[in-house]
Amino acid sequence: MATEMLMTQEGYEALKKELNELKSVTRGEISEKIRVARGFGDLSENSEYDEAKNEQAVVEARIKKLEDQLKNVKIISRDEISTDAVSVGCKVKILDVDFDEEMEYVIASSVESHSDLDAISDESPVGKGLIGHKVGDVVEIQAPAAVLKLKILEISR
Repeated sequence: MATEMLMTQEGYEALKKELNELKSVTRGEISEKIRVARGFGDLSENSEYDEAKNEQAVVEARIKKLEDQLKNVKIISRDEISTDAVSVGCKVKILDVDFDEEMEYVIASSVESHSDLDAISDESPVGKGLIGHKVGDVVEIQAPAAVLKLKILEISR
């Protein structure tokens, strides 16, 4: 059985939009590339055809992955996001104890598409390390480059 994934409404809508774009626009563009490449003759030595077929395989795999992810989503509303402890969907203000630097991040589900630099995945080392901790907790997190010592200053929606 697939694992239920927590996601905000915004993240869910972004994935649905990407899926719709892939199905309604990208598929058609790739089909056209394949049709044009077939017109170039011998398919055994046709790099344009091979490239278009490879692109089609990548897009179809992404469509399948998005469909599978969207089937197993549990949407969390802003009202459901607890501010008692760090969880998916909350905003957390932390202090890097060693560098005396404050940062603020949104904890996002790993499947949500975030280009926002202020969002971190719940599956990243920092995201995993913060989940479940409360305001005032000092958390030590093993990151690729060093051990981070982070104090949770504030949790909000």
